[in-house]
Amino acid sequence: MPADFHIEALKAQAVVARTYTMHKILNNGGKHGEANICDDSACCQAWISKEDRLAKWEEADREWKWNNIITAVNETAGKIIVYDGQPINAFFHASSGGTTEMPINVWGGSGYPYLQVVTTAGEDAYGQYSSEVELTKEQVIDKIKQTHSEVVIDFNDPTAIQILEYTDSGRVKTIKFGNINLSGVEVRKIFNLRSAKFNVEVQGDLIKFSVIGYGHGVGMSQTGADALAKEGKVFSDIINHYYVGVQIIDM
Repeated sequence: MPADFHIEALKAQAVVARTYTMHKILNNGGKHGEANICDDSACCQAWISKEDRLAKWEEADREWKWNNIITAVNETAGKIIVYDGQPINAFFHASSGGTTEMPINVWGGSGYPYLQVVTTAGEDAYGQYSSEVELTKEQVIDKIKQTHSEVVIDFNDPTAIQILEYTDSGRVKTIKFGNINLSGVEVRKIFNLRSAKFNVEVQGDLIKFSVIGYGHGVGMSQTGADALAKEGKVFSDIINHYYVGVQIIDM
């Protein structure tokens, strides 16, 4: 989360990140050997040293931005989020595109009762909210063939590319590419889209993906948290907005 976000959003992020780490410590299953968690954001949770973080900021901003982080951590020290007395799997992402997603639609499984579809206003004020990806028809076929060599797309057929089903959050659940159907999550990965909430259009020789949101969409939206904080919500309000039926406790 950017260090210039509202302090209540940063506090919420501190509690969420701490909780996510505690959940990993208790449920890592030996995945990382002697370690409980790794610093690969695609696997566990991103981490950066203070020195590397400061180096990425303008010199004039370093003191106040770092103080924001210190304040957020210290003023929520020891606080974690629990459901039925256990630390939750506190997923978070950059922007929900207006509605968060249920984990079952991203990773399968049975999901978590505290991770439901919730709405957030105000995210459209942030740069992460919308994006576009344009590819040629040939590029689309080539990229799909890397994992689905059997794909055949007749672009003379107006229904050659067609969204067949959406999830409750408005993300693409199933989309047709010629003779195969793919999940929105897989299409996001194949074409490096920012989220699975997208529309697709054929424009001459180009295929255009118009994308809303940034990330898997599960749990807390960071830009949504900042928008809520600017409305006057405190960190506990933000957490209870994104995680249903939880409690914030001291470890």
